[in-house]
Amino acid sequence: MTQEELDALMNEDLEMDEINESQEEVDSPEEIDQVLNDIDNSNAYRASATQSWPPPPTDDNKMVHQLDDVTKESEAKASEIFDLIEIISNDLGDGEKHIKNVKAIIDSNLALFTTLHAKFPHVEAFETQLTQNTQAKEKLDAVEQILQDGGDAIMNVMDIMQYQDIHRQKIERVINVMRALSNYMNHLFSGKIDDSKRVASAVHIHGDTDTADVVSSDDIEALLASFGQK
Repeated sequence: MTQEELDALMNEDLEMDEINESQEEVDSPEEIDQVLNDIDNSNAYRASATQSWPPPPTDDNKMVHQLDDVTKESEAKASEIFDLIEIISNDLGDGEKHIKNVKAIIDSNLALFTTLHAKFPHVEAFETQLTQNTQAKEKLDAVEQILQDGGDAIMNVMDIMQYQDIHRQKIERVINVMRALSNYMNHLFSGKIDDSKRVASAVHIHGDTDTADVVSSDDIEALLASFGQK
């Protein structure tokens, strides 16, 4: 074995050792446990960093209140969209009527210049007018087709907007279910005694393990003794 072959073999061994070390560093159980702990701690931090969840029941946070606003605004905006669609549809209809009127005039011109060109084939003006009117009619046909396609698109938009009304009805149904459940829970947990007339609940009862904030008998005696000294 030559010296070059030996050096190449040594280099391959070193590279394999580096790969194994890198794999051990990534795949070691300690590393995996540390990563999982970091993930858990980050989630705990995010949870603890939240100021208050669920948020207080203000007008901005009340679910039914917000859903009512959504349905109300959605219905109002949908009505505005339908009004605009109706205006556009009417404009397209008026455009088609104007085009039909212009096409009637052009058809009359075509009939006239066709006759004149047939009787006077050597008059260049008749041939020119016949060609121009024919081209104008073709352009009007293209514009009329565009307006008709626009009217069809408007009808498709109106059909799609019907789904918006369906979504609004679904939200209203959710609101009604939520209100029914809320009323049911209120009746379910209601009592015959008013809350203001109830006996105050004990802070700690027998069997509690966390009573660090309870004053002991020795503390009470010391407090009374201090009053007596004064």
